[in-house]
Amino acid sequence: MTEVRHTPVAPTRTQRLASGGEIEAHRHDDHQIVYAGRGVLTVTTSAGSWVAPATRAIWIPAGTVHAHQAHGELELHLVGLPPSEDPLHLDTPTVLAVSPLLRELIITYTRTEDDSSPQRARLRAVLLDQLRISVQQPLHLPTPSNPLLRTVCDLLRTDPSDSRTLAELGREVGASDRTLSRLFNKDLGMTFPQWRTQLRLHRALVLLAEQTPVTKVANQCGWSSPSAFIDVFRRAFGHTPGTHSR
Repeated sequence: MTEVRHTPVAPTRTQRLASGGEIEAHRHDDHQIVYAGRGVLTVTTSAGSWVAPATRAIWIPAGTVHAHQAHGELELHLVGLPPSEDPLHLDTPTVLAVSPLLRELIITYTRTEDDSSPQRARLRAVLLDQLRISVQQPLHLPTPSNPLLRTVCDLLRTDPSDSRTLAELGREVGASDRTLSRLFNKDLGMTFPQWRTQLRLHRALVLLAEQTPVTKVANQCGWSSPSAFIDVFRRAFGHTPGTHSR
């Protein structure tokens, strides 16, 4: 992210992005809620990436340099909030659960004209109330700063189905599994299995958005069987991958 566009006011609107479409790195002086009513959205910063299907939204704090990417045909709903209006008090991007009520509030608010009417003010107030009680979701895939760890993570990003152990990966990069395990905890704040599971879930969401069959997704993302993939996916997202894009 070398060139950073500065758009002081975060827009509130609905827009569409074709699959693979991007919004290049930029920042706002406002906070922003980003929600994909259809498709899967990835938000990337220098600290990593956050992924959100239609049951999740992403909170982007004011001043955060970020880029968007669409997976599948994306209907993007953006809600800008001034710095003084901070319902979540979070200083890093965060994935939030979106209840059916919050979904309808976001869609309605971003599709209607900002007419400063009492009705719109009440709609906004309820939307903010629902945001305050939204459950945070651990769907962040952090990017390592350590060069050795970055090499290991890049190997797995290239092929999430790579099932090698940390010791086997360590032999390829010239480090012990103990050293790499310590780096995962120190640099990324999670264990190697946790990071690999997050990577595989991120890739699975992208493949599902591209209408890839569930069995093929399970294979490409490294699960031992479709049933094992379905179990992990259900625990992470609350529904099965077969119903994900419906």
